[in-house]
Amino acid sequence: MTVAAAKSASKQRVVTLAFWSIIVAFAVTGLKIIAWRMTGSVALYSDALESIANVVTAIAALWAIKISHMPADSDHPFGHHKAEYFSAVLEGVLIVVAALLIIAKVWDSLRNPTPLEQPWMGLGINTSAAIVNAVWAFILIRVGRAEKSPALIADGRHVMTDVVTSAGVLIGLIGAIFTGWHVLDPLLALIVALNILYQGWRVMGESLSGLMDRAVDNEEHLRIRDIISSNSKGALEVHDLKTRIAGRATFIEFHMVVEADMTVAESHAICDRIEDALKAEIPSVRITIHVEPDDEAKLPKGTVAVPFA
Repeated sequence: MTVAAAKSASKQRVVTLAFWSIIVAFAVTGLKIIAWRMTGSVALYSDALESIANVVTAIAALWAIKISHMPADSDHPFGHHKAEYFSAVLEGVLIVVAALLIIAKVWDSLRNPTPLEQPWMGLGINTSAAIVNAVWAFILIRVGRAEKSPALIADGRHVMTDVVTSAGVLIGLIGAIFTGWHVLDPLLALIVALNILYQGWRVMGESLSGLMDRAVDNEEHLRIRDIISSNSKGALEVHDLKTRIAGRATFIEFHMVVEADMTVAESHAICDRIEDALKAEIPSVRITIHVEPDDEAKLPKGTVAVPFA
């Protein structure tokens, strides 16, 4: 498969999952609203409200993914990869808003606790919705990591948060039913709200980090060094290696020192060899190599070890 065909297949896979996220979010939200209306549970209300946020963010994620896959143009010569981070930030904001709405509902319910209606039927419906969410969250996170899609990963983590919420609600409401302590319902909803606040802050923090041109992690940095080193035969040294991540794209920049009398064609051949090796190992990589003469070297002359300063 050619590089262009691989990119097209990757785009189609991500867009398809983003589209189905909207369908799944609508279906799960519908089930949770039914469960809440049947029982009158504040905890189930909080669970349903979080799922409503899932619908909005799933739509935003689809938009962002389509924008991020647009080719570079005169206004965006480095591409549109960061569009997905905006979707993830929006998701974090909506999670926080949902948490605040839940807290307001909890305050009202604590002052006027009421018994649950048809609790077992409502819990059964809510559990079914949670199972669907758990399977879908696993798919989103796995594919999101494979395709380096911040929007899919953020969406998957949000859905997984929803699953954890549903599990906590299920356990807490069963306890409320057996003990008759109706106050457990709003207290459980408060715990859900606090967990949602934490997850929303986490999603926003990671997305903002991406917008700030975060470097690759240390393990990936070392892997990049190894690839460059093993394919830089003919060069004297490599230094000032810098990386940054923008959605699916990884940007790599470094200086390569060669003999002052080396021809342009010879140094260009080394650059091509390094670039081909990096592209074979790292999807959507963008590489900038600055070639320098030997008087720019940082290592002592005669060094024969890994050519990194």
